[in-house]
Formats: sequence, C-alpha cells, structure tokens
Amino acid sequence: MEPLYPQLVKALWFDESEEKLCWINTNKLPFEEEVICSNDPARVASAIKNMEIRGAPAIGVAAALVLGAYALKISGQPLEKFIELMNASINTLAATRPTAYNLFYALNRIRKVLSEYSSRASDTRVLARIIVEEAIKVYREDVEANMKIGEVGSELVPDGATIMTHCNAGALATSAYGTALAVIRVAFYKGKRVKVIATETRPVLQGARLTVYELVKEGIPVTLITDNAAGLVLKKKMVDLVIVGADRITKEGYVINKIGTYMIALAAKRNQVPFYVAAPISTIDLERSVDQVVIEERDPAEVKYIRGVPITLDKVSALNYAFDITDPDLVTAIITERGIAYPPYSETLSRLVASSRR
Repeated sequence: MEPLYPQLVKALWFDESEEKLCWINTNKLPFEEEVICSNDPARVASAIKNMEIRGAPAIGVAAALVLGAYALKISGQPLEKFIELMNASINTLAATRPTAYNLFYALNRIRKVLSEYSSRASDTRVLARIIVEEAIKVYREDVEANMKIGEVGSELVPDGATIMTHCNAGALATSAYGTALAVIRVAFYKGKRVKVIATETRPVLQGARLTVYELVKEGIPVTLITDNAAGLVLKKKMVDLVIVGADRITKEGYVINKIGTYMIALAAKRNQVPFYVAAPISTIDLERSVDQVVIEERDPAEVKYIRGVPITLDKVSALNYAFDITDPDLVTAIITERGIAYPPYSETLSRLVASSRR
C-alpha cells in the first residue's frame, strides 16, 4: 500500500533494481543524510547493533528485506546450502537486539516461509523470489499499519493540543510515518493545530536528533526539552497528552520502551495527563510475561560520551539500560492499526491480535 500522506522522511526501502536494502544512517542525522545499501545480512546486523537502523518496526522490516535481498544473491546455490546460509543469516540478525519484538516477528515470518516452501520449491531461484515477496509484504504491512495508527490515534488528539513524546517513534523508526508521530502527523494533516514537546532522550539523543529533525521537516511546531524537565513541564500543565511508541508490549499490557518512558508515565499519571502508547500489532508479544523480557544493556560508553566527546572521567563505571518497563495501570490506552485497546489489557490486546489474524 502506498502512503496516503506526504512522506518527507524515509528510513528504509527495498531497491528493486539493485536488489538491496537501503537505509538512511540515523547516526549521522540531523547534520548528514547518508544512505547505505546492502544485501549482506551481517552488514545489516551491524547496522542494527550500532543503531544506523533503529526503532522496533524498522529493525523488523530491515531484517526481512535484507533476507530477501540475500536470498536473491545466493539463489544459485544448491537447495541444502541455500537453506543453511539463510538460517545462519536469520540467527545472525536475531542476535542483534534482544528487546524489540518486531525483529523476531519478522524473522519468524521469513523462517516459516523458508521451512514451508523449501520442500516444494527445488529451484532456489523460485524460493528466493517467494522470500522476497514475503519480505516486501512485511514492509507494506508496516506502511499500512503506520497509516491506520495515525488515523485511529488522531481522533484522540484535540484541536490545539500540545503533545509530549519521548525518543523517536517516527518515520525514522518505521517504514512510513511512525507510530506515535503518525498520530501527530495525521492530526496535523487533518488541520488540527498541534504542537509537540520532544524530550532529548539521552544517551543517544534520538529525540533531539531525530524527532526534532522529522517535525521540523514537516513544519509541525516542536519544542525540545531535557529529559529531566519532563516532570516539571507536566506539572505546569503545559501538556495535554503524552504519546510514545513501544519496542514490545506484553500480554498483560506492560510497555517496554526507550529508557525514561516509565518516569514520564508516572509524572503524567500524577498530573492527570493521558498517556497513550502507539504501536503496531507486530509489537504485541502474547507469548511472554513481563518477567521473561530481556532488557537490553548497551555499551557504557554511550553514557560517558556524547557524539564522541567525553562528558565525565573515563575510568568511572556507567550503567546503560536501553529500555524500561511501564506498568499497565499508567497507560491510558494503546493505539494499534486494529483499533484502540483500553484496560484490562490482558483481554483487549488478545482480541486485537486475534482480529488481525482472521
């Protein structure tokens, strides 16, 4: 499905002529727009690890598309070797980021196709094309989910609202408009006078570098604040609602998102500000409880340096959790492409996921 609204920022795409995944290196933004293309799963695994490609939906789509590109690259191999190489690449990509559920959702889609069709398609060129078609389907489904999340969520946004968002849940985290930013974008496209307060999002500054970049390109008014100003801004009633994305949502409704989300949710609850989460169905993990989710810890150097510049003593230890966990009772509603889930999430999320499989 093609986007219904202008797409001024694009995180990734499949280059049909080159048969490669292409992406914009988010590490270089907002000062340089570097595009990289590859059909090598190991290169894309590195890009996911070092956050050239980031954001749960984008990570999943990127993994699917590079597997499609790689399948075409090795399609001259005998079937047994082809399957061996594909499974090794799937495992390489699976080892990149443990928390983002969309990655495993996409890899399982490709793994299933590989398993189902390998016994029927002895010609690896045919099998490779089937894998590409599934990968592009994953991509298109994410584009459609972005649009529908925006449409559904925009109804919750009052005209004239000031919206707080954390990290980057925008075009640079997905295949099209984003999740949280899709809601804001569609409200803006429909003529609502919205303003955004974006947190800087330490330690990698996705809010300052990426969310601000996207919103400025769109012409949506945005004000940048430090992460530790969020509580005061909410207390001063400068915000009408909070909208964030998610890297995983458990069956009980726990929201795993960028570190700092939990503190904002607490402050929003205390000050009676609605706290919404926007995410596609592919982010919802009905198989694991919150205690089973692995919270990624990243290189402590990200805390001790900003863009390569040291901000503390080199010998000091640092703790760098990439995500935190927001309790279901702090979440007003969860916006998906299949509709809005309200508490009790253990019931409503299951129904939405079931409806998406019909």
